Amino acid sequence: MRATLRWAHADLRAHRGQSVFVVLASAGIIASLLLAVALFSYAANPWQRIFTQSQGAHVWLHTRVAADMGALSALDGVAGVSGPYRTGQATIESRGVRASVALRAAGTQPPEIARPLVTEGSWLDTRAEGVVLESSLARVLWAEPGDTLTVAGSDGTARNLRVAGVAEAAEPRYRPGGEPGIGWVLPGTLDRVAPRSTSHSVGLRLDDPDDTDFTVQQAVTLLGADRVAQVTKWQQARAEAGGDERLLGQLFAVFGLGALLAAALAASGAISARIRGQLRDISILKAIGFTPGQVVRGFLVQHLAFALLGVTLGTAAIALMGARIPGRIGEAAGVWQDLPGHTALMIGVPSGAVLLIATATSLAAWRAGRVPPVPVARAALPSAAPMTGLGRRALGMRVPPALVLGWRAAFPRRPRTLITVARLALPLLLITVALVAWSTLDMFRSRPADMGVPAALTVRAEQPGSLTGKQLQRALTAPPDVAAVHPGVEVAALVPGQTGTITLRGLGTARAPYPFTVVEGRPADGPDEAVAGQGLLDLLNVRVGDWVRMTVEGRPQILHIVGRSIEPEAGGRVISTTVDTLEERDPALRPDFYHLVLRPGAEPRAVSSALAEAAGGALEIRETPNPADRLEPARGVIAALVGVLALIGLTELMTVIGTGVRDRGRDLLALKAIGLTPRQISSAIVAAAGFTALLAAGIGTGLGVLSGSWLVDVQGRSSGMGAGIAHVPHAMLLASVVAGAVLGAVAAAALPATRTARRRLADSLTETL
Repeated sequence: MRATLRWAHADLRAHRGQSVFVVLASAGIIASLLLAVALFSYAANPWQRIFTQSQGAHVWLHTRVAADMGALSALDGVAGVSGPYRTGQATIESRGVRASVALRAAGTQPPEIARPLVTEGSWLDTRAEGVVLESSLARVLWAEPGDTLTVAGSDGTARNLRVAGVAEAAEPRYRPGGEPGIGWVLPGTLDRVAPRSTSHSVGLRLDDPDDTDFTVQQAVTLLGADRVAQVTKWQQARAEAGGDERLLGQLFAVFGLGALLAAALAASGAISARIRGQLRDISILKAIGFTPGQVVRGFLVQHLAFALLGVTLGTAAIALMGARIPGRIGEAAGVWQDLPGHTALMIGVPSGAVLLIATATSLAAWRAGRVPPVPVARAALPSAAPMTGLGRRALGMRVPPALVLGWRAAFPRRPRTLITVARLALPLLLITVALVAWSTLDMFRSRPADMGVPAALTVRAEQPGSLTGKQLQRALTAPPDVAAVHPGVEVAALVPGQTGTITLRGLGTARAPYPFTVVEGRPADGPDEAVAGQGLLDLLNVRVGDWVRMTVEGRPQILHIVGRSIEPEAGGRVISTTVDTLEERDPALRPDFYHLVLRPGAEPRAVSSALAEAAGGALEIRETPNPADRLEPARGVIAALVGVLALIGLTELMTVIGTGVRDRGRDLLALKAIGLTPRQISSAIVAAAGFTALLAAGIGTGLGVLSGSWLVDVQGRSSGMGAGIAHVPHAMLLASVVAGAVLGAVAAAALPATRTARRRLADSLTETL
């Protein structure tokens, strides 16, 4: 063992550059993995992120009178109290959209517990009478900082308030028809809007979230059950955001596994390359008496030490400096430190990486132990493959010799070449998959009609009887930006066997059919024909072409499914036909709402404002929900993930370049003997790196397009929306990925190639082994 340690120490001193590279590669890979985990934790669970950043309350008590905050803070298990805030109910209107809101009286400084996180604008200021809206409420109202809202209190008096800011809160989101949204105003503003309000809201942050139910019982008993109007727990808010978290979690889990595999291959490649570069030293060690076991132990000791040092450096760098990285990555790293499970991941990921590196080292060291003890001269090895006909023709056409030699060096027709290309192609494949996901999200924004959201606005008559059918149609088609108006009816229907309900929807008429996004089959254009979402097909276990029977208000309804449409709503458990078909079953049926399809380039907010002004408050206008709203946090994380994968790819690229430079360094004498200049030799080395990167980039992007489209469609199918939503990035974007990989390889190989070509080599036995 002593001899093994002495050899390991001597080897480290003799190959300091290689040792430093392996340590830095391990540190970079660990840092990349930890950043990837931080990004996934940051985006896949947005509610937990907001709750952690805002020091959210586990329990909100809504009382009819003021609460005794001192008594509540003295309860066992209560870590902090937010409030109490005097609360008043009001109705807010903006651009024809109305929403109920619970206004809370707050100060000019946000509270420490359950602090609203201002994402746009600013907090309340005494210099202007304003309101800060919770983000989901602001989204429904199309409200932005600086907008003016109409607020009506319980007495019906309307007042104008300016939107000071938009904030996120770890509380149940506002949904039309559900609980009121949340807004924060100064106490004086609340006195003017709701002067008679006596309700209060108080938030409790607990030491142990598992004690929520017990703490609620204590608090209700302390305050009196007759004084408590409503109790909201943190589990309720988290459950409402669960669907979004599931979608994001599934998306990022795929990226996480891919990044882990890419990092594993990069680490394994760096270690194997270093061991291959020391085959001559291993032969000499065996010749002087080292056993295979001693050689294996020596490499294990070295690389485990490298791994521990690299893992320690990478982990320490992220723990100490991660939050200082500019942009979304630094923000994610800073928030991740406070999220649940941070400590376990900070220990588990590096530990797993060390085990992985130990496994890779064991395999490479085992191969090193099988090296023969007598060095084999290169002249005794099989000669290289003869130059192909294509190479001879290239030289005959006066193609620069550096390019021909670079091509032969890049693809020497050995199995190891395929492994090298595969390792380099994997990060590029994952980057392309991320770009497919990004392009799909862009499609929901830029071309929603192709993604199952053709209508931008949904309009309902706020006051029944105020506008007749024809009058309403004329009012809705009056704005020039409205391309079409489609009546709609939506009812709940019992599935066969009456074990559950689905959504039966009538949209459009036979004369003016609704533009469903049909990706399988054809649109419904005949009597009793319908299109269905993937969720409904899976629920009923039917296919396009089948007939389905359902019960609507006690009467049967039989429809022929002629197509599958992309259905972003209700988990895809929707079957849609025309209003005419539903009127045949119920002649007294009248449209409940109208979907408005706008002309290209039209602004939905401007159209909504024009309709609200023309109708004089008789219409309820809402923006049609877009699935991209739920996945918006994924955009920044995908961009950051591309950077992490690029770092892993760069580590793998440096390993490939180092191996190529070492291999070509043995041929320098022969190349110089046939007349090549140092510039031509370095050009050949750079060309080899460029050709390898070009092939890897072509394979990675090609497979990435196929894999990304398949993964996005599988995700769409599992969510009920249905396959057919994947969108391939523009060809120019894919070409830029390939070009970036090639240029990066050329730039990274330029310096080591130049240094290698200018070395003065002696024609000795060492250079021929």
